[in-house]
Amino acid sequence: MVAKISKGSSLHGALSYNEEKVKEDQAKVLFSNRVMLNRDGSSNMYLANQSFAPYLNANKNTEKPVLHISINPHPDDEVSDDMYSEIAQTYMQKMGYGDQPYMVYKHEDLDRKHIHIVTVNVDETGKKIDDSNNFYQSKKITRELEQTYNLHTAEKKEQSEELPKLKRVDYQSGDIKKQIGNTAKALIKGYRFQSVNEYRALLSLYGVTVEEIKGEAKGKAYNGLVYSAINDNGEKIGNPIKASVIGKSVGYEVLQSRLQYSTKYMKENKVFDSPKLIVRSAIDNYTDKQNFLSDLAKNGMSVIFRGNTEGRIYGATFIDHQNLTVFNGSKMGKEFSANVFNELLKDDNNQTKEQLSTNILEKCDKESNLRDKFAGNTQYDNNQYENDNSTLLPSLLEQHGTDYEAEAFARQKEAEEKKRRRMRFRGF
Repeated sequence: MVAKISKGSSLHGALSYNEEKVKEDQAKVLFSNRVMLNRDGSSNMYLANQSFAPYLNANKNTEKPVLHISINPHPDDEVSDDMYSEIAQTYMQKMGYGDQPYMVYKHEDLDRKHIHIVTVNVDETGKKIDDSNNFYQSKKITRELEQTYNLHTAEKKEQSEELPKLKRVDYQSGDIKKQIGNTAKALIKGYRFQSVNEYRALLSLYGVTVEEIKGEAKGKAYNGLVYSAINDNGEKIGNPIKASVIGKSVGYEVLQSRLQYSTKYMKENKVFDSPKLIVRSAIDNYTDKQNFLSDLAKNGMSVIFRGNTEGRIYGATFIDHQNLTVFNGSKMGKEFSANVFNELLKDDNNQTKEQLSTNILEKCDKESNLRDKFAGNTQYDNNQYENDNSTLLPSLLEQHGTDYEAEAFARQKEAEEKKRRRMRFRGF
């Protein structure tokens, strides 16, 4: 069992994140302590906020008084609702929050069910509850709970709350909304990328694509995302699904927040040093395209090439699964630009718009310990509930808009980027 404690400043953000899941039938309230409910026992945002208000008003000096706790049992554990409630109450009591107001939600939107608890770390007199030893105390309590309820032991590195077992979306198996939702939630939260195109390239490895829709409806500007399943040739299949239908966690505002965070992170960290060595080695050992892809996969990397109808490569997006970063080859240097790969692969008969085969992706996953790396990436998650834009803003997407083809969309974005670079070079 793994418990993760996130501190924040926005009670409304933490509550609305969970209440939104309830509205989407992806979660339900299991238990509440010292929180007012409706007469029928259902939760109410106004009453919940009113219940917490005296505690928060009693202490205005604590910077992050809100605690958002997730408790995740091992995937093989069968935990009933009653057991979840008992676990939550015991955990809160032993952590010193038993007399605090708190809400317990059971999340069912992922393959692995788990619970979230929202509470505050200041009591009704305004005294801050000591949380200096929370990490070690929490770990000790979860071990005790595992023994009490005969549950599996699960270290954090072995699982991630938001990471289902990722595999390519299977259109024939049905429930496309859930498949796309689980994939998008894990990738948008786990990987770092600086553009929608890079996010789209990452999604394509798992049989999903996304389009950014902008326009005006009823005199009001909107920005939104539409997700679709794709086949092995990168062609859309089935009906597109609005991000707002899946959930705000894969919507336009959250994506923009992720892009900002990723840009800052990749600017401040040496994310290209290792990929350069791996790609350069694969180029030096090049015999054919499949061999090139295999060399990358052995070192935990994938690549998506974009080409025109004449077969010319005009873009190469690399995915570093070890460091969870996505970037265009040119960002590593001129020697990794699209022109270089166009020359390298020009005699290969394979199509230039390559989707890695399942066996290549699995090999990459296995040899780079992708899931362990993924589970350790929690920085964005810890900030998620403090950023009201990621949890409170309603989706602005009112309609699907034009169904652009991926190739035309990619060319348009590249042209815009080149124009911006020229303008910067000229000093505008």
